[in-house]
Amino acid sequence: MVIKFEDISKDIDTLPEEAQILLLDFIQLLKKRYPQPESANHSQEKSLYEKFNEIGLIGCCSVEENL
Repeated sequence: MVIKFEDISKDIDTLPEEAQILLLDFIQLLKKRYPQPESANHSQEKSLYEKFNEIGLIGCCSVEENL
């Protein structure tokens, strides 16, 4: 079975407002029960540089010249 977002959206639009609110509540319940893995949020994930910079691992240090 292929589920098309457009068909679901049309069906939701035909529901009364109270039913739409119940559907939103149900979606929130499902999201809590089936959380998305961290890797699914790539667009919001910080780069390795940004993570290191936040914790202070990016910066200057003093070393011997002939290292």
